[in-house]
Amino acid sequence: MKDTILLVDDEANVLSALTRALMDEQYEILTASGGREALEVLGDRTVKVVVSDERMIGMQGAELLAEVKRRSPHTVRILLTGHATLESAMRAVNEGEIYRFFSKPWDNVQLRFALLSAVEKYDLEAENRRLLATVKNQAMEIKVLEKRYPGISRVEKDSRGVFVLPDIAEDEIARLIAECERESMV
Repeated sequence: MKDTILLVDDEANVLSALTRALMDEQYEILTASGGREALEVLGDRTVKVVVSDERMIGMQGAELLAEVKRRSPHTVRILLTGHATLESAMRAVNEGEIYRFFSKPWDNVQLRFALLSAVEKYDLEAENRRLLATVKNQAMEIKVLEKRYPGISRVEKDSRGVFVLPDIAEDEIARLIAECERESMV
């Protein structure tokens, strides 16, 4: 499955130029001609990166990216502008928590690297969320086991800091396995 990127600009020639700059990349490229259309697209799809122009008719880019953050907080946001002012840049960073800021005309190579980095950021954060959920689930399972079998999660270290697990008699292991099998049948 291709990574999806949404390009937003109210100038058709800018959308065409951005699309051409990325046509050799392995992305699914979606386009929108304004903020409202972008939010509609975002409501229907999982989009990893949104690249938005700042000055658009209707909804400004900073406003759009702030709304993207609210609706899809994991989507990476990039702002593109030909009229960079310190105020608009600060608003975009503060409200939309943008990942990168590009001025028009942009450098295609830098844009491609930024998108590659943004997709990697999205993927790494998704993997971190998955791993965190796994760790939390395992911690709950350990708590349940500890309640059922007090001391089961206790470990000791020797003088070198190496974990030492007490020997468990074969008959105790067999008893625990049999008990787990009985409970799994219930």
